[in-house]
Amino acid sequence: MAKQLIVKLRRDGTVDAETAGMHGAECMDYICALENLLEAQTMTSSFTDDYAGVGSDAETEQRDWDRS
Repeated sequence: MAKQLIVKLRRDGTVDAETAGMHGAECMDYICALENLLEAQTMTSSFTDDYAGVGSDAETEQRDWDRS
């Protein structure tokens, strides 16, 4: 999945933002950049299941050990 920052502007002027396709703290960099662009501050936030996920660029190493 491609990295996305989904921004919704509500009628009352508040902004909702959600990240998709990002894992771990990477999403926080995007939210911080959005805050700076809007000269705004996050009022509430929560982590999605992707936060604890592993990115597709992570490498898995498997080894067979001889226990004899």
